[in-house]
Amino acid sequence: MLRRPEYLKALVFCGLIGVPVALIAFWFLVTLDQLERLIWTDWPKDLGWTQAPWWWAFPLLLLAGLVVGLVVSRFPGRGGHIPAGGLHSGGAAKESLPGVLVAALVGLPLGAVLGPEAPLIALGGGLALLFASFVRAPQTEAGTALLGAAGAAAAISALFGNPLMGAVLLMEVAGVGGPQLFAVMLPVLLASGVGDLVFTGFVHWTGLHTGSLDIGLPKPPPLDWADILWVLLIAPALAFLIHWILVGGRFTAGFVTSWTVRNTTLCALGVAGCIALYAVSTGRSPAEAALSGENALADLAQNATAWSVGALVAVLVFKGLAYSLCLGSLRGGPVFPALFLGGAAGALLAPLPGFGLVPAMAAGMAASVTAALRLPVSGALLVVLLLGNVDTVALVVLAAVVSFAVTQLLPQGPGIPAFSGPSAGRAPRRGSSPP
Repeated sequence: MLRRPEYLKALVFCGLIGVPVALIAFWFLVTLDQLERLIWTDWPKDLGWTQAPWWWAFPLLLLAGLVVGLVVSRFPGRGGHIPAGGLHSGGAAKESLPGVLVAALVGLPLGAVLGPEAPLIALGGGLALLFASFVRAPQTEAGTALLGAAGAAAAISALFGNPLMGAVLLMEVAGVGGPQLFAVMLPVLLASGVGDLVFTGFVHWTGLHTGSLDIGLPKPPPLDWADILWVLLIAPALAFLIHWILVGGRFTAGFVTSWTVRNTTLCALGVAGCIALYAVSTGRSPAEAALSGENALADLAQNATAWSVGALVAVLVFKGLAYSLCLGSLRGGPVFPALFLGGAAGALLAPLPGFGLVPAMAAGMAASVTAALRLPVSGALLVVLLLGNVDTVALVVLAAVVSFAVTQLLPQGPGIPAFSGPSAGRAPRRGSSPP
């Protein structure tokens, strides 16, 4: 197949398409970041507050609910996939690009508890197909799928800053290999994680060495049995929590099945209420309970002691509720809020005997993001890249595998409403199976 002229042409085109897609993805992410800082940091300070007041989210999310509701009701593509259904690689179309852009650029910076990864996947795939139509590339089913996946991978790599992350994520999202992929990959992933744990422990016990790829970077304290035992307890609990947040998102999607502006706006105002309750109960910035949590996660990791136990509990409760509402009503991705909730849970549980902040946050983030995505390899790889060290890889893999197994055994809740066509008045079909 590698020698076929059609495949070589597609390969060259996919390489070329990565350039404009990555540039557009870059400016898309820059725009989101600048809008978030302007709305949640600069404007409150310009108006005389040290931080956004507790009620700040209400007018913002009222506007977000109205705009996203109109996009979902009127625009082709309905603004993108319902986030409660997880990430999707298929279905990208150039006609859906305006709706995806408007829903993301309005909803995300105004306080939606969702990330930019799902809009980026849709934008990357849609842009690749748009550029293909400009050069009049042949429109075959296989070619369209290949170009869409390549464009989505280029866009998502710009977000995560790593081409391997984009490739692995799109492979799992696309379901290459079908159910058999997970049937083979899960035991292999578990065996590799357990093997690494045993090897690391045996080296530590004997004091002997077999050679190492270590280049001398500072290390956290070595892993011990307490870390493993706590991970085996924490990972199922977080998987259970995130799973039912997603189920709540599916119920929310059912509530807004007709996709009227009223129902979407009511859900957005419910999100604003959760954010306001967090700010009132803790005295902290409402931005910590709003938005994707991408920026707040770095602050949490670097200044975990600045968060009291009450603040960590409050952010888990209120951001979790807001996340559930956003998953079913607004538009965005499920990754970063799940990462933040897992990190907050890890910071809360880090003082447990024999545990610590690094392994606790590593296990918490791996368990949470895997439960949200149902993609164990992508979840583990993403957390390893975020942590930037290899000493917690075994715990990350163990937490991801346990979380994935638990979520597969739990009741999956209602199906995600499926839509056919962009017409505003058409009722959606019910009963699609959840991922």
